[in-house]
Amino acid sequence: MSLFDSVIDVGDTAHPRGVALNGRGDSTAATLVWSALDTTIQVIDSLAGTAVGVFPGSGRLVARVGALRSNPAVVTILAPLDSIVAVGRTVDTVIVSTPDSLSDSLQVEAFSGGISSALRRIALSIDFPAGGTGLTLVPGDTVVTGTNGIAVFRVKLTGVRPDSAVVNASATAHGTPVAGSPVRFVVEFLP
Repeated sequence: MSLFDSVIDVGDTAHPRGVALNGRGDSTAATLVWSALDTTIQVIDSLAGTAVGVFPGSGRLVARVGALRSNPAVVTILAPLDSIVAVGRTVDTVIVSTPDSLSDSLQVEAFSGGISSALRRIALSIDFPAGGTGLTLVPGDTVVTGTNGIAVFRVKLTGVRPDSAVVNASATAHGTPVAGSPVRFVVEFLP
């Protein structure tokens, strides 16, 4: 069997995926039955594998087909995120020398219980110009905080130069925006 690891918040659900393999390594149509090896996570649907994070830590899920058991899939369970803040400046001025000009790094720090928190998803959106025309977010429209709790991104000019761009960075806990969301960044483009 082959399993996939994941990261969730306390109270959120994990939806593990698994594939039963035969002796040649080909997938089979066998039904997997899921169970938890730790109390940090609780399986609420053993056939779908749906599990909920009970408290912070690492939880392990296993799948079985008959008497065969998988290696454990590790689910990291994080305390709920409570806030995000901008790190450093919220305004960057870019001197445009080529169509591929990049802003300096823009940074957002995530906190859980007042402590910097790693592995947190930060959603990014270009709110001006409308539709983000001529701009791209690098590395993409979602960034993840590193071990220091900081997510880093840049704005790349890919088309017609606007005078400025407004980018919002947001995070949620259980579908609700956390304190500080959205953090607003302004990137000014100068000829």
